[in-house]
Amino acid sequence: MSHQYTDLIDIFNQTFFKSFNTKLELGGDEPIYLPADETVAHHRIIFARGFYASALHEIAHWCVAGPKRRLLEDFGYWYHPDGRSEQVQAEFEKVEIRPQAYEWILSRSAGFPFTVSCDNLSGDFEPDRLAFMAKVHQEVLSILQHGLPERVKMLSQALQSFYQTPELTAEQFEIK
Repeated sequence: MSHQYTDLIDIFNQTFFKSFNTKLELGGDEPIYLPADETVAHHRIIFARGFYASALHEIAHWCVAGPKRRLLEDFGYWYHPDGRSEQVQAEFEKVEIRPQAYEWILSRSAGFPFTVSCDNLSGDFEPDRLAFMAKVHQEVLSILQHGLPERVKMLSQALQSFYQTPELTAEQFEIK
């Protein structure tokens, strides 16, 4: 199955532009979320380098953000760049569990492979990717059990329709 970022842009924008005044857009080296302002009348999720996975990750953060956070650049979230200490990495992973769970759900909905991102390539220690993935996995199972939040559900259904993927089940999510 071919996954073109242009398809994802179209699917996202058709699903959310009218109801949330938000567009997914291709960006450069770094992703960013920009709320509407005096020069651009709509909110923008800008993903990096044309990577489908980057777009899904940024969308997942948008799905986590509530109405007030969606009025702030990058949702007002804390971010510490690559090269984090073990303590800072633990804090990073704690706030990344929910967005990466949403990303995994959206990836499965599109039939696209998912890999957790510990995002600490130049840190002074090796993060435990499998332990982090287990936490994300537990979050996915909880979300599936309690029902997808509105925006995740809307996009999941649109992706399933476009890519002709099956309904989501817990068995589709495996720790690898």
